[in-house]
Amino acid sequence: MNFKHFIFVWALLFVACNTEHRSDFQQNVFRYNESKGITSLDPAYARNLALIWPVVQIFNGLVQLSDSLTVEPCIAKCWNISDDGLEYTFTLRHDVFFQASEVFPNGVGRRVTAQDFVFSFNRIMNSSVASPGLWVMSSIDKGVAGFENGCKAINDSTFTIRLKQPFPPFLGMLSMPYCFVVPHEAVSRYGKDFGRHPVGTGPFYLKYWKNGEKLVLRRNSNYFETDSTGRRLPYLEAVNITFTADKQSEFMDFLLGNTDFLSGIHPVSKDELLTKSGKLNPKYSSKVQMITGPYLNTEYLGILLDTSSVNCNKTLQNFKVRKAMACGFDRKSMIRFLRGNIGYAATQGFVPPAMQGFKMAGYGYDYNPELSRKLLAEAGFPNGNGLEPITISTTDDYVDICEYIQHQLGEVGFTVNIDVLPGAAYRDMLANSKLQVFRASWVADYADPENYLSLFLSENFSPEGPNYTHFSSAKFDKLYSQAMRKSDYGKRLPFYRQMDSLVVSNAVVIPLYYDKVVRFASTRVKGLTVNPMNLLVLKKVKVE
Repeated sequence: MNFKHFIFVWALLFVACNTEHRSDFQQNVFRYNESKGITSLDPAYARNLALIWPVVQIFNGLVQLSDSLTVEPCIAKCWNISDDGLEYTFTLRHDVFFQASEVFPNGVGRRVTAQDFVFSFNRIMNSSVASPGLWVMSSIDKGVAGFENGCKAINDSTFTIRLKQPFPPFLGMLSMPYCFVVPHEAVSRYGKDFGRHPVGTGPFYLKYWKNGEKLVLRRNSNYFETDSTGRRLPYLEAVNITFTADKQSEFMDFLLGNTDFLSGIHPVSKDELLTKSGKLNPKYSSKVQMITGPYLNTEYLGILLDTSSVNCNKTLQNFKVRKAMACGFDRKSMIRFLRGNIGYAATQGFVPPAMQGFKMAGYGYDYNPELSRKLLAEAGFPNGNGLEPITISTTDDYVDICEYIQHQLGEVGFTVNIDVLPGAAYRDMLANSKLQVFRASWVADYADPENYLSLFLSENFSPEGPNYTHFSSAKFDKLYSQAMRKSDYGKRLPFYRQMDSLVVSNAVVIPLYYDKVVRFASTRVKGLTVNPMNLLVLKKVKVE
């Protein structure tokens, strides 16, 4: 037995003994590690999962997403959208209170009012705050008379927002942490340090935080939501977050029972926790549960289509050549051998099938080397003769994927080079359209196909927007405009699907795989679910 295996066996034995000596309080605490650290608990800066996860425990917004991505009431118990799609009016609950804090008289939290949302939204729009969520507010009409930057408190329980033009995904965007409500008293007291002294309405409040050591959230006994039996949420007494940066140590802490939760797959744990087919290693089944589900994240190859750019590959301007690329490599084998089946082969559209209405897209590319060779011949490049060499740019995390594609495309006639760039250089060159072919990913900011399809709008050319391919289509733009005039998701969906099909049929991007949410938790943890946004929702979790 080598040292590594000895450590794992010893860890499992220790877990069995260690779990018998926890106090009742400890058994009602959910513990996880955040290897990236936490820099702020201010929702205005919650731009990545490391920050979003603790922020969603402390704060709430007008609406929230279910695990199936439907928009549900939260602080707003109901809402109305005007017939022209420009005005959103929310009726607030009367039983939502900010957490107890020294910023309030006698330290007792006060009731949330519509004016708090006016303050919170205007704060995000304030350039001095420099919130990365400013773009969320770009649809709001800031010049409406009688409104404060497009927001208005009609009374304590009625909040109204006015948009510049109809934008149906806006309701779902309000579930993002940037839109969570904060009290003006705490922001005024702490200023830029509000992120170290957060005051929200959520199921937990900040109890303790020491940089590099741990962060503790305690149960908010005055939280407004209840379960189906009327029991007040949350069930947990506390959430304990540690900051071990080393992934091997993080993994060992989980095996030792020092943490209850492990998110995602890392090379240090992949071969130990998973079988070759991507299932949980049976030897851990008595102590560990594996929870998986689709993730709104599409990994893809993008192709620069701007012929005015010196960086574009001229032969790739032929859509048949791009299609030959798209069907020239086996995604299913790629996922099985290089990602241990952690993901789903992208044989459908660019919008992932986890998005409502896209499960059976009916278009996309399967592995078909014969068709790939045929398309090259039809394009005037039999056996690849006359094709310009292709350079795929990537970062070191995805070299294995790109080398796999390089090898398989080489068998049908392509010459592929790989350019591995540092992260900062890659992002800069991508934003400025200096990469002829690039490996990229798009993780949904909000649960609407528009978030993916806006990458192909003509008006969104990079560097001002996210259209890194510089694809331009009057038909696509018209479909987008038509979709935005439909307030009902079901009525927008046919337009969304046409847009997605148009992008795929032109092979503007070549989807590689749709990512998967993977979580490991102690079998003592009950009620932990997954959702396509990969949010960590703990208000209904129990630790037995």
